Amino acid sequence: MPNLTKYKFFIYSVLSGVMLGVSFPASGGFYGLVFFGFVPLLLLEYEIARSEQKPYKLLLYSFFSFLIFNFISTWWIYYASFGGMLMAVLFNSLFMALVFQFFYFSKKYLGKKVGHICFVIFWLGFEWLHLNWELSWTWLTLGNFFANETYLIQWYEYTGVLGGSLWILTLNILFFTMIKSRINKRNISILRGGVILSLFIFPSLVSVLIRKNFVEEENSINILIVQPNIDPYNDKFGGMEDREQVRKMLQLAEEKMDSAVRFVVLPETALPNGYWEEELDSIDLILMLKDFVSRYPKVRLVAGMSSFKEYKNGEVIPSTAKPFSDNSGWYDAFNTAIQIDASPKIQIYHKSKLVLGVEKLPFPWLLKPLEKFAIDLGGTVGSLGTQPIRSVFTQNAGETEKNLPNVAQIAPVICYESIYGEFCTEYVQNGANVIFIITNDGWWEDTPGYKQHLAFARLRAIENRRSIARCANTGTSAFINQMGDVFNETPWWTPTVIKNTINLNNKNTFYTVHGDFLGRIAASLSVLLLFWAFSKKIIKTKRLS
Repeated sequence: MPNLTKYKFFIYSVLSGVMLGVSFPASGGFYGLVFFGFVPLLLLEYEIARSEQKPYKLLLYSFFSFLIFNFISTWWIYYASFGGMLMAVLFNSLFMALVFQFFYFSKKYLGKKVGHICFVIFWLGFEWLHLNWELSWTWLTLGNFFANETYLIQWYEYTGVLGGSLWILTLNILFFTMIKSRINKRNISILRGGVILSLFIFPSLVSVLIRKNFVEEENSINILIVQPNIDPYNDKFGGMEDREQVRKMLQLAEEKMDSAVRFVVLPETALPNGYWEEELDSIDLILMLKDFVSRYPKVRLVAGMSSFKEYKNGEVIPSTAKPFSDNSGWYDAFNTAIQIDASPKIQIYHKSKLVLGVEKLPFPWLLKPLEKFAIDLGGTVGSLGTQPIRSVFTQNAGETEKNLPNVAQIAPVICYESIYGEFCTEYVQNGANVIFIITNDGWWEDTPGYKQHLAFARLRAIENRRSIARCANTGTSAFINQMGDVFNETPWWTPTVIKNTINLNNKNTFYTVHGDFLGRIAASLSVLLLFWAFSKKIIKTKRLS
């Protein structure tokens, strides 16, 4: 019998891991399975608790299950770094298993009904923490599962992706209780069945109604996107000269330039090899871009670059700064977006959500000596600097034109930043009425990675009701409307240029204003519930002693 039990527990673990994995976008895409993906693990927890087995068994089985889920969904990181893939999969699986362990502990001391509520709250709290702490890796946030099913989630403009997570978790608990009732040979009440059916269908109906009644205001801008398709491994950072790369991009742009174009967008690190921000006006490649803009004086050109900034005497030296080799001062490296237009000033934004282990090490005050081991996963590599404010590119450098309906205010979102919902609302709060995403997704080869990254951009469009122009060096470039629909999508690994119009929008959504309020509430309740559970444990222990 013990061997039979182990076999059953193993099946539960594998089943949950596979169901969650193949539900994820571009990793199977069977998104409906996510509503049942946790059920086998919940049955596993139920049987371990009922038979009073050691808690570590739940930790091991759930860790194995989440290991399968993480591997199926994010194995493609291997193409950039085998070690990076192992770290992401192992640590994220461990964090998820620990959440399940907290659920088990709370259910033991607070009872089954409260325990199941704890499961939902703890997971939402974990996802919010994972969006905001130093070890952030939010790729597998449950609400992301619907990134390609935007007809189901138009209500993300109110809740963000954590609303999707709440939907998934709640239905998993309800389906579990229904299955458990059948196992225990109890009838399922009509009321319970009705509640489950309503929660399954109602959010989708709301989404359909929102979409049916949503109309974009006609306030268009004409944008040209250049996808140069420069190999990030062999050419981008050494194989092809910087000047040749820029020349290739401008030649592509010229193919579709006309008097209607108002924006030309070049990808992340279009200027790849690092330039001092104090010297931008005299850099040869910048002068090439300025010359291009001078021939189209109504055009604003947005591009990515790698840059450096020297800190002068008296300036605050951040923890990411590095000393010059002769110890004469300090400087920072940045993954940067710039805007060049007819005005003399170049507008600058520094990427501030950095890829863990690639562009930053966590807790720099503690781990700074290890930054030389950073891996290649995308964009500029090394421990980089950031900035505290989400800058918005305006029509005239230095002027604030917030909420002027006919003036494009650009959110210059760089690569990994586009998977953070609340983070992107900060651009919109600062006046952005359209989003540009510049990225370089070729690091992951032709795998689900770049497809998932594109899909997540659709969520940002819905959350903020902002149109998006997405420019990739390699991967997929596209336009996205305010309902999350993708159009003019480019093929993989193809040098090309696309041109289209998208609409500006100056109205803020509920989510833009309030952000991840569900996560903040869940995180606060998680602390209180764990305190309550530990208190119950202490009281019970004292009574038994």
